[in-house]
Amino acid sequence: MRRHHDDEVHELEIHEHDRGLSYDLPVLARRRMIRLMAGVGAGLVPLVGCTADDTSSPSASAAGSAGSAGSASSAECVTVPEETAGPYPGDGSNGVNVLKESGVVRADMTRSFGDSAGGTAEGVPLTLTLTVVDAASGCGTPMRGAAVYVWHCDREGGYSLYTEGVTDENYLRGVQETDDRGRVTFTSVFPGCYPGRWPHIHFEVYGSLADATTATAITSTSQLALPKDVCDTVYATEGYESSVDNLGRLSLESDSVFRDGHDQQLAAVKGSVAEGYTATLTIAV
Repeated sequence: MRRHHDDEVHELEIHEHDRGLSYDLPVLARRRMIRLMAGVGAGLVPLVGCTADDTSSPSASAAGSAGSAGSASSAECVTVPEETAGPYPGDGSNGVNVLKESGVVRADMTRSFGDSAGGTAEGVPLTLTLTVVDAASGCGTPMRGAAVYVWHCDREGGYSLYTEGVTDENYLRGVQETDDRGRVTFTSVFPGCYPGRWPHIHFEVYGSLADATTATAITSTSQLALPKDVCDTVYATEGYESSVDNLGRLSLESDSVFRDGHDQQLAAVKGSVAEGYTATLTIAV
């Protein structure tokens, strides 16, 4: 069901969907079990997150040109946590299904396509690269020929297809097939921060492009978190004014999705406002 996009109602939507016990309890229980198992072997190999280039996370600069994403010093492989798709998936599970529309398979997500209004999302440029690997292989085998559907809010915090004012748009949504290295790359803009949620990007992994474009057999649904230092820098620029106060009321530790751990979900981000940013993350499924 679509709702009007104002701060009060938008925050209510997030609390209803992202914090619903019927969805969150089994997810949280699964993730706590993963951490419990990790604690048993803590003296042997620590659990860490992964970045797409398998390097240690860059240190944050004063200008916010890089964000931390966890050390990659361990060979331990952990499946990316399952998360809610939220109220604006566009995959047919909550109304509209953009995945069946011609044009959704694309690298550049900044423009709307098809019979939509044809608008363009404005904001600081962001290039997102996700690497999908097989967890059963110890994260050593790339998932070639899989597909990833990515979507996120615009710099004002609205979601195309759902938020009042952009219901006729479908920008900031796209599907790509993984290459021989298990990688997909999207051109987008840095998402804003709306009330009640840490800045994030949603994604769904499918076994094949055919599965993705028919919205069937989702392998994994999760979310990517963006580092605070970069968010602070981006939100100081024109167009992101509302994000400053919203981010100031949040932390990764208090966020409804990331508060129970984000080691496998915090992206490594490099770049600058002038040149644009690149975000990378490895996803084990």
